[in-house]
Amino acid sequence: MSLQLHRPDGEGGLEPSPVGERDWQDQLRSPRWGVGLRRKRLPDLKNPEMNPTSAFMSVLFWLGLGALTFLILIVGYGTGFWG
Repeated sequence: MSLQLHRPDGEGGLEPSPVGERDWQDQLRSPRWGVGLRRKRLPDLKNPEMNPTSAFMSVLFWLGLGALTFLILIVGYGTGFWG
């Protein structure tokens, strides 16, 4: 099954829209981007909302979370809270 856009055929029915260009990226190109630039490629855009975490900090976080969970379990069983 394919999804096609249909338009009125003038006689009360519908006919499939003509198939446009297959490469949708061609429709998005502007002379300001890519070929129009000096280096002939898109600029490197930074994402200010994402600051990647270093591998060391992520390992330290997960080890700390595991140690905290372990301590909560030990204290809980030691005091008889879960006993």
